[in-house]
Amino acid sequence: MKTKLLIIAVVTTAVVGNFISCKKEDSASIKPTTAYLDLPAIAYNYSGQFPNEVATLGRVLFYDAHLSVNNAVACGSCHKQALAFSDNVAFSRGFENHLALRNTLPIQNIPMGGPFFGPANLFWDGRAQFLPAMVLMPIANHIEMGMSDLNALVERLKGLPYYDNLFQEAYGSTEITKDEVSTALAAFTSSIFSNKTRFDRYMMGQASLSAIEQQGKDLFSNKYNCNGCHHVEQSFFGYPTDSSFINIGLDVNYSDNGVGLITGNPADNGKFRIPSLRNVALTAPYMHDGRFATLDEVLEHYSHGIANHPNLDSRLKTPENTPIAMNISSQEKVAIVAFLNTFTDYSMITDPKFSSPFKVR
Repeated sequence: MKTKLLIIAVVTTAVVGNFISCKKEDSASIKPTTAYLDLPAIAYNYSGQFPNEVATLGRVLFYDAHLSVNNAVACGSCHKQALAFSDNVAFSRGFENHLALRNTLPIQNIPMGGPFFGPANLFWDGRAQFLPAMVLMPIANHIEMGMSDLNALVERLKGLPYYDNLFQEAYGSTEITKDEVSTALAAFTSSIFSNKTRFDRYMMGQASLSAIEQQGKDLFSNKYNCNGCHHVEQSFFGYPTDSSFINIGLDVNYSDNGVGLITGNPADNGKFRIPSLRNVALTAPYMHDGRFATLDEVLEHYSHGIANHPNLDSRLKTPENTPIAMNISSQEKVAIVAFLNTFTDYSMITDPKFSSPFKVR
């Protein structure tokens, strides 16, 4: 039995995963679409640190294009469930069809951060340390969603018929505040948890690796010490791997200095967050600027392409203080990629409680 709330409103196809370009001055020309909010009568169990009703509200907000200034994009427009909540382009497009400045990071197993949990180091450059604060930043961003006046966002949500009931169920009141919006979005995004990969089952003794996957694991963990940064073996079953920042020698001169832009410290130039490798087979293209289209290209960088940047991480240097050349063979690349494919969580990317609740008739 489904509860279907009919909404006659400005709901673009961006709500269900596609993008429509629209400029601010053209927002009035967006054609209304008949759509309905399809939520189960019994709430899904989000198994997070927030009530299910708060996470459910966050799910609706996450997929609602009304959170952008011209109703053109939702959070879910750039963070697609089938792609581990990343995007399949180097730079996602914002509300005016302009390109974002960096590649879209996947959303999975995100730490909450804050005074009780320690810094979360969110985004490529770690500029946000608390998830409820971070989730509002793309909404207010001048390229991504353009809703710089968050008070105007609150007023807009008050005018949408389906939020009264959702806020009542989540917070016991129909009042809408910025804090409630950010908490709900954090509740939903923090509940997107990946812990059902074959590698997880292997680590628990419930699955085995093929011969080539086992070879890839040995190469990854030992010969090439990829695990020295990514720590996949020490933090299986879905917990965050590493949130530190390093320079991996992508360029001698970076057009985007990453952490250095935040700290102003030249020693941080070219440093970016070490990304999780969960669902890595789904999250191409790779690096902060999406320069590598395939995992094979990533491995080729470490094999022969590391640049001699002054801030190059010591783990990527020879004893003579020059960039290492791993010289990974073609067969070894096949094996490492086979091992990385065991990190795919098919359950997470198909779980209906993480999908868009908006359906277009």
